[in-house]
Amino acid sequence: MTPAADPTRRSAERYGRYAETAAAILLMLKGYRILDRRFRSHGGEIDLVVRRGRLIAFVEVKLRPTRDAALAGISAAGRTRIVAAATAWTARHGEAAGCDYRFDVVACAPWRWPHHVSGAFDAAA
Repeated sequence: MTPAADPTRRSAERYGRYAETAAAILLMLKGYRILDRRFRSHGGEIDLVVRRGRLIAFVEVKLRPTRDAALAGISAAGRTRIVAAATAWTARHGEAAGCDYRFDVVACAPWRWPHHVSGAFDAAA
């Protein structure tokens, strides 16, 4: 069976998209504008790129059985990949010059409202 045909993988992908949509709605309610979703580069992937004023936030969305597990779900290697993808995103988007940048996390758990953590980590982490 190919990975794309694996029902467990398809289910996880579907739930991940739901979590990203819930995170996007939460952030829009907080006044952010969605600039990009599921941005992929050679170095990594960013779930959401959002902007409010002069601030651009690169957002990692984590769906786990509990909110605490979701918050703990970003490894050092994962942070490195997100930072690399953010660097690629800013290089491709000249309009982002002069903006401030931040790395956020939105933790999602079943039947819970998503939890937004501003400045969850920095580029040096």
